[in-house]
Amino acid sequence: MHNNLKTKLCGMSLNSPIVLLSGCVGFGEEYTRIQGFSNKNVGAVCLKGTTLEPRLGNISHRVCETPNGMINAIGLQNPGADVVINDIMPRLDKAETRFIINISGSSVQEYEEITKRFDDTDIDAIEINISCPNIKEGGVTFGNDPDMSYRVVEACRQNTTKPIITKLSPNQTDIAHSAQCCIDAGTDGLAVINTLMGMAIDTSSRRPVIGNNQGGLSGSAIKPVALLKVHQVYQVSKKHNIPIIGQGGIMSANDAIEFIIAGAATIGVGTALFYNPLVCHKINDGISQYLINNNLNSVNELVGTLELNPVISPCNQK
Repeated sequence: MHNNLKTKLCGMSLNSPIVLLSGCVGFGEEYTRIQGFSNKNVGAVCLKGTTLEPRLGNISHRVCETPNGMINAIGLQNPGADVVINDIMPRLDKAETRFIINISGSSVQEYEEITKRFDDTDIDAIEINISCPNIKEGGVTFGNDPDMSYRVVEACRQNTTKPIITKLSPNQTDIAHSAQCCIDAGTDGLAVINTLMGMAIDTSSRRPVIGNNQGGLSGSAIKPVALLKVHQVYQVSKKHNIPIIGQGGIMSANDAIEFIIAGAATIGVGTALFYNPLVCHKINDGISQYLINNNLNSVNELVGTLELNPVISPCNQK
């Protein structure tokens, strides 16, 4: 691994700025079976979304390919927190990389309980998925309401001493305001962004392809949106020294570099793994070479170095 790729995230020392995203590598064992893959090539692995009790997930189809991306609506299928803690986590090889658990809940109380359970484990950090609907509040999604986001992060903060990373939804009016609320509530990091909501239609049946009718759109199609959201959130997070995991359509080293320039301390790779499971090695090489070419000693020196163009209001133009 290149020495100039070593970085930190919420106090964790990482070999690489790459974080494998939740839902794309299961519980960390799927990709380690691929010949040529090594956890040494990634800084951290974010495990599959986990709820307090087991969930079967949504009806099929759960995944479909779209132009420059994919839509998924898995429905948080998972065996529940106790199985993950007692059966899955002991099998993880923690010598080569860091592991982050992604948690979800349908009430503030569920977030509290699941956070408490993982606080008693050797997991390195906890990522909060606040894109779930709050059943007790009529199904309003936590992540689309800044006040609800605050309540969830605050509840988790009170129940763990581990680093907390909050995954922000792009499906809201003011993501920077939401980021500030999460920072005020005690988050240690921010993941920007979660998937955009999308739909695909089967013209033969005139029905949605996805069994859940709609799902989360990921892949290179959402990259321009994700870049802007990272830039917007960075304007808030840099004031508090809160790191960002930039994610959304990163398929190459150049994509990753764009996110770092926009303000991401680390970058998340997900959908790209479906196209090329060994893409992380190429991304690492590309970032390292870019740093060398630009006389930079570390990824941190590149974070947030975006220089905006001067903007002239149309009203002032002659």
